[in-house]
Amino acid sequence: MSGAATEGKSITCVAAVAYEAGKPLTVEEITVEAPRAHEVRIKIEYTAVCHTDAYTLSGVDPEGAFPSILGHEGAGIVESVGEGVTNVKPGDHVIALYTAECQKCKFCKSGKTNLCSSVRATQGKGVMPDGTSRFKNQKGEELKHFMGCSTFSQYTVVADVSVVAVDPSAPLESICLLGCGVTTGYGAATKTANVQKGDTVAVFGAGTVGLSVIQGAKVRGASRIILVDINDQKRKYGNEFGATDFINPKSDLKDGQTIVEKLIEMTDGGLDYTFDCTGNTKVMRDALEACHKGWGTSVIIGVAAAEEEISTRPFQLVTGRVWKGSAFGGIKGRSEMGGLIEDYKKGTLKVDEFITNERPFTEINKAFEDLHAGDCLRTVLDLKK
Repeated sequence: MSGAATEGKSITCVAAVAYEAGKPLTVEEITVEAPRAHEVRIKIEYTAVCHTDAYTLSGVDPEGAFPSILGHEGAGIVESVGEGVTNVKPGDHVIALYTAECQKCKFCKSGKTNLCSSVRATQGKGVMPDGTSRFKNQKGEELKHFMGCSTFSQYTVVADVSVVAVDPSAPLESICLLGCGVTTGYGAATKTANVQKGDTVAVFGAGTVGLSVIQGAKVRGASRIILVDINDQKRKYGNEFGATDFINPKSDLKDGQTIVEKLIEMTDGGLDYTFDCTGNTKVMRDALEACHKGWGTSVIIGVAAAEEEISTRPFQLVTGRVWKGSAFGGIKGRSEMGGLIEDYKKGTLKVDEFITNERPFTEINKAFEDLHAGDCLRTVLDLKK
């Protein structure tokens, strides 16, 4: 379907709909309305399945709304744009951004954060900035948007602040991963933590995010990068992405020894930086307490279930440790995505290495099963199949 033929009209296409928590997605035909002012309709070519999609589908996400079209790690081609859109045009290769960048709000102008406020309120409710949806199923029922992206559909509509045009020579099947996992981990190391040459680093959790933290720390010249995971199969990935050590807390500790004690022993008093990529609040505490007294910083990236809280003894912070959080790696999607694509093209940012499985879009439920298999990092779905 060419943009000119469909511009201003509704499009019928295939999407994977989440009708209720804990149930498989339903692959079916839906209708996608034309973009309104400051909106962009994208023909999604490739999307990956991320743990956040599974988290919402499980029902523990406090913002999870059904029925909805999930997916937030996707890339495609602009089909048409609404009135007032100036940052992308039909035919552009683009990545959808779940962390918007309006470049005008207090947050964007502060220079201190990537947490743009422009569409956050409506995005969290599963609607476009005007409070409505662009998706309907064949019964005419409205379907919610997800994280401002909804990439589990052959066509999606996003706000113009939630999309970035990218170098068309970069393969969409690879760079779709820059929509979340790879960028989140790499940015957490290089931007949020700002790891420096010679620093020591521990990473808890060897998924796509954790391994991207590792490659970011390696690029920065960290002297020691310790990967902590309870799955021994992840050791090989740690080695591939730049870890110097691997610890399985279930099998590599002495009797009575804690992971915190082990890490402090290995690093002469603790780490310069630790990263939680698990979403487990006990692990978050361990990560903080494994930091070096006086200057150690622990970065929380993993998303915990609703109602979970973190705790530590205040003395841990009084004696100089810092607890920080990082969303999308601190990266501003529209301003900084081009630099990440350049790093990928130069070979300094690994992306292809995360694609362990590839499937046609119709096998999306199997892709969710892949996610929970020990040796899967990312399954990329081809929406043309």
